[in-house]
Amino acid sequence: MQNLQQEIEAMIDNYTQDLVVSHLDLLVNYCNRFYNRQFITRKKASNDLFLKFEDLLNAYYQNDDLTVSGLPTVHYFAEKLFVSAHYLNDMLKNLTGQTTQQHIQNQLLEKAKELLSTTELSVSEIAYQLGFEYPQSFNKVFKNKTNQTPLEFRQSFN
Repeated sequence: MQNLQQEIEAMIDNYTQDLVVSHLDLLVNYCNRFYNRQFITRKKASNDLFLKFEDLLNAYYQNDDLTVSGLPTVHYFAEKLFVSAHYLNDMLKNLTGQTTQQHIQNQLLEKAKELLSTTELSVSEIAYQLGFEYPQSFNKVFKNKTNQTPLEFRQSFN
């Protein structure tokens, strides 16, 4: 830091700007190193946070009022866990290899598959029950993730 300050104050020659940028780049690399290291050194805390996230996510899907609350968001869970959405995303990616949004969507798809295979609810009813405003959105998400429409998935069980 002292070298950086000296370079900024001196502005002696044409190399000053390059040296300042190099010092700042090094500082950013150290910050990134320590930020990412916490996920390794604080595994238990990360696992505990992950379990709390899983509990919240499961509770969210158990809620019969999804038609009112809508689809779950990363921001919602981050707020409930008292962390930033960015931190939650980094922590989950480090533990599971998935972003928070991917994890939420995978849980949503599992719930959708369960409802499609165990109930007689229409695809539209399932879409609304899962918090989708429009059944077409549900169909699109389901097909993108499974390469099948919800109806094709249901028919594969008959």
